Amino acid sequence: MFDSLDEQMKHDRDRESTKKERMMMWATIAVLSVALFAGILFGVTKLA
Repeated sequence: MFDSLDEQMKHDRDRESTKKERMMMWATIAVLSVALFAGILFGVTKLA
């Protein structure tokens, strides 16, 4: 069986999505984070 919860979680994650899908999800999160940060920075500089 599984030695740890970590191995179980990895097994479940691998069963749910492919490596490409996970990479696309993280890339999307990174792009949205940068866009949000840039928007906040732009807003703050406009107020100053």
